[in-house]
Amino acid sequence: MSDAFGEFQKRDAEVIGVSTDSKFSHLAWINTPRNEGGLGDINYPLVADFTKSISEDYGVLLEPGMALRGTFIIDPEGNVQFELIHDLGIGRNVNEIIRNLDALQFVRKHGEVCPAGWTPGKETMVPDSEKMKDYYKNNPDGWEK
Repeated sequence: MSDAFGEFQKRDAEVIGVSTDSKFSHLAWINTPRNEGGLGDINYPLVADFTKSISEDYGVLLEPGMALRGTFIIDPEGNVQFELIHDLGIGRNVNEIIRNLDALQFVRKHGEVCPAGWTPGKETMVPDSEKMKDYYKNNPDGWEK
């Protein structure tokens, strides 16, 4: 996320990391270089959710107190528009997060629908049952290849 921070800034998006570790653990992670298994310098704030209330509120807290990995895109009104929650053994795909952010911002601005696999510059659909037929004529499989 830190390496792609500039991409989030271009999109007027803020990045905040949240972890159930303490602020002292965060400091140790940041002070440990990446090539030694740490975070190294990061370009966004890291919040210590030591009480686990944020993790619980966002539905990522497991019974024993461990939090799953969660990624959330929240709109300017404070509504979650995208969430991805997965097990600890799976890393995040920052490019996919940015693609979804692009799609959400496009839909918000233009009111059109971004089909599966959509990327900026690709064809979108007008959310109207008749007008959507135009999209499916050009994309008979229903998704872009």
